[in-house]
Amino acid sequence: MERAASVFSEEQFREVCAELEQPVLAGDDWQLLVETSGISVYRLLNQRTGLYEYKVFGVLEDCMPALLADVYMDLGYRKQWDEYVKELREKECNGETVVYWKVKYPFPFSDRDYVFLRQRRELNVGGRTIHVILAQNTSVPQFPRNPVFMYYFDNPGGQIPSWLINWAAKNGVPNFLKNLVKACQRYRRKT
Repeated sequence: MERAASVFSEEQFREVCAELEQPVLAGDDWQLLVETSGISVYRLLNQRTGLYEYKVFGVLEDCMPALLADVYMDLGYRKQWDEYVKELREKECNGETVVYWKVKYPFPFSDRDYVFLRQRRELNVGGRTIHVILAQNTSVPQFPRNPVFMYYFDNPGGQIPSWLINWAAKNGVPNFLKNLVKACQRYRRKT
């Protein structure tokens, strides 16, 4: 479902297009997380929240840009090909289309809930058609935070080691890209 033009500015879409020619990674502590299948994934730690922001650059072979954008935006289809989707739906909230996504994570990670706005645009830049999808998290009362109840707690001490998180991220991205290419190939046959 495509959104109205109210969430993201034209400038935000143009900035993303400009980064295709000249990635903006300087000035911050962006780290190259993984390079795979012609894609480079960078991340930046938000010191305040402890969460990462990601930028992904590259060319995904065997997948036309318009098709890739269609597959990415088709939530019904995403439920069919993405094994980590536990729940995924859109809902109108205060005039905005909000996406709720519950992701199944393998042990030792917990499932995650994501609530976000997204928008897709096709822009003509220098005679090329660029497909841009922007998303940002949001908080709406229609999707309240889920309470967590625990009847038993055993804390052996410590935290999940960073090497395990890095291993999961570095393996998860290549696997996701492979699944996305397969989904594009099946989507092509479906339409």
